[in-house]
Order: sequence, then structure tokens, then C-alpha cells
Amino acid sequence: MVPHRPVSLVLSYQYPGKYAFTVLAGAVESDPALADVKLFFPRERETLLATLKERHDAGDTVVAAWSFYSASFAASAEELAWVRERLEGRSVLCIAGGVHATAEPLQTLQAGFDLIAIGEGEHSLRELLGRVQRGEEPRDTHGVAHLKDGKLVQHGRGEGVKLDDFPPFAARNAMFGAIEITRGCIYACRFCQTPFMSKARFRHRSVANVAHWARELRQSGRRDIRFITPTSMSYGTGDETMNLAAVEELLAAVREAMAPDGRIYYGTFPSEVRPEHVTPEALAVLKRYVHNDNLIIGGQSGSERILQSTRRGHDVETVVRATRLAVEGGFVPNVDFILGLPGEEADDVAATVALMERLAELGARVHGHTFMPLPGTPFRDAPPGRVDAETQTKLDRLASQGRLYGHWKQQVALAEGIAQRRRPRAG
Repeated sequence: MVPHRPVSLVLSYQYPGKYAFTVLAGAVESDPALADVKLFFPRERETLLATLKERHDAGDTVVAAWSFYSASFAASAEELAWVRERLEGRSVLCIAGGVHATAEPLQTLQAGFDLIAIGEGEHSLRELLGRVQRGEEPRDTHGVAHLKDGKLVQHGRGEGVKLDDFPPFAARNAMFGAIEITRGCIYACRFCQTPFMSKARFRHRSVANVAHWARELRQSGRRDIRFITPTSMSYGTGDETMNLAAVEELLAAVREAMAPDGRIYYGTFPSEVRPEHVTPEALAVLKRYVHNDNLIIGGQSGSERILQSTRRGHDVETVVRATRLAVEGGFVPNVDFILGLPGEEADDVAATVALMERLAELGARVHGHTFMPLPGTPFRDAPPGRVDAETQTKLDRLASQGRLYGHWKQQVALAEGIAQRRRPRAG
């Protein structure tokens, strides 16, 4: 029998990668073969560096991990370089995963990571850590990629998971988080990385499994529960329809699990609602069970032409109707919009700003984003989003009235950075 090497897995536990790492840490701690792997969750780079040094000097084989979206790739790559410069000769296996690593494997590896995960990471991370324990070559892990003589070597793609087979968080390490109830998205909006990372179909965690983990959450002393899903009212369905019976069964089971004073947050971040799913019947279900007084609704544009070109699957009037119904139902609608979408002309921009103003008058808050040409999406080669001076003035006025919020200004620079770093398509 091959003796196991002591292994420490150190996760750079920062937003937004912490959502992925909460899940991946659960996958590690629930594998009996990895029971001896020690997990660490530093939130600042100084703590990260200190933990890596400490675990190495204690005699462990150390694996450091990052997970990031394209918008946070540059910051993660800079942190990696900062850490490597200060390890003082200590050997640490530095790995990365997430949507950017999957979409841009060569770029990610050239930033200095030793290995990256391609696709979903639960099975790949378990296999990789097992190899490290046994002293085997981690580069041979299925679903990872590395560089050899400067060229990309890839060992397939990480296996898609059945959510019930893995915990949604790392309970033994007291790293609790929102419960992922759906992975993948059938809508495949052309600006979004989610369906192109996890396939354009829904995979749902079962009601019984969600209730089990809700009880674990409550028993840990936590009172609030949130959920991760690309479209919260799609729970229990495989297509564009709603299955309100399934949604109500889920929420009723969670209420029982979180009793007596648990609070359920559903239809708010990170579980938005599509506008066509905002119906009187759906709102009545939510009103019976949830504690949030706001809903996050995806509107994205006030232009019919842009909604069609982005394949949103709804029209402008559906967004207006959803806003009215939400207000009438006792919720504050927070409606997302993306500024600078590909193909926008002056009339499209004007229509979007006009819709923002109209919804604000109806009682909504508007959440502004700037379009980013994200790798892995059909819009990867589009120019970065920009906001002209006249539009900026109108947005500033809405923001000063408390009707608009968001990081659209900062995202202009992020969009430019993504566009500058992108590489030509292979072939």
C-alpha cells in the first residue's frame, strides 16, 4: 500500500471565486479518500502567503488554488505573481479553474499557473489531490491542462456532475454558503458565460437534498438561506415553462428545515428571475415563503432589436409588465441592464435609458452593467462596452435620485482589459 503524503489545499477565498470554492471544498471533504487533506480559506493575500509558507514548512505538499471569472482574471494573475515572488524557494503547486480558465486555457497557463481545470471541477479536483497524495503526476489528471514546451496539453474536460452527488458547501470546515439548486441554463444569452461553461440545459438539485443541506445550515446556527441558480423560477423544469408546484415544494421543504425562525431569500442575488416568469401566480408563491422584499429581474436592454440579437427570449413589454406586477405584489424590482451591448446604435441606447427611467417611475431600482466581451461566449470578439457622455449624464441623474446603482463605470475599464487580452481563435 502506497503511503499518503500529507497534503494542504489552500484556496484563495475571495469574491467571486469563493462561490466555486465553497462547492469544491465540499467535494473534497466528502471524499473518504481525501479525509487527511487539510483545507484552508485565506481571504487576503498576506494570509494566503503566510499559510502557504507555514504548510510547506510543516512538511505538507501544498496545493494553492484560484477560481475566477474573466473580469477578475487580471487580479488573480497579479496575486499569483505576488505570491510566487515571496515564496522564497518553497515548492507550491498553483492551480486555477473557473469560466475564464475553461474559455482561455493557454492565456491562463501563461499567467503562471501550473495546472488549470477545464469544465466542472468536482471530479477533477478529487482525482488531482489523490494523485498528489500518492506521489503521482498531477498533470495526468482528467480534465486538467498544462504547458509543455510552451504548448497547451489538455486531458479532456471535467465531468459534469449530478448536484445531489456533492454537498453544496464544506460543512465540516464550517464554510457554509448559498445552496446551488440549478446548474446550467437553457437560455444561452449571447453575452453570458454560464450556459457555455455548464451546457445549455438545466440540472436541478432534488428537494430532499436541498432540505437536508438546509437543515445542516440551520444546525450550524445560521438563520438565513440563499440559493444559486441562473433563473430561480425555472426550478424543476427542463424548458422555458415554470413548474410552480416544484418551486413551492422546494420552498415549503426549506421553510420546514429552517424552522422556527429561519429566513428564506429567493429570487434575489444570486438567484435572479426572468421577466416572463414574473406572474401573479409566481409572486403569490414567493410571497408565502420568502423574506426578501426585492426581486432581481433580468431586463438587459430597452431595444427590441438588441433583445432579439442577444437571444434574450423576451420583449420590452414583458420587462415592463414584470416590474408592474412585482410592485403590485409587494416587491421592489431591481432590474438589470447591460450598457454598450454589441450592435447598439444611438436609438437602441436611447430606448434603454428611456426604459430605465420608465421603470424607475413605476417603483423599480435599476442595476447598471457595462458589456464585457467574455471569452467562451458568442460575443467574445465584440468591442468592449462604452457609455457616451450624454448617456452618462442621464445615468448620473438616475443614480443621484437613488434609482440606479451598480459598477457600470468601473466595468468600462474591465471590459477594455478583457478585449486587450483576448487572443485570436485557433485555426
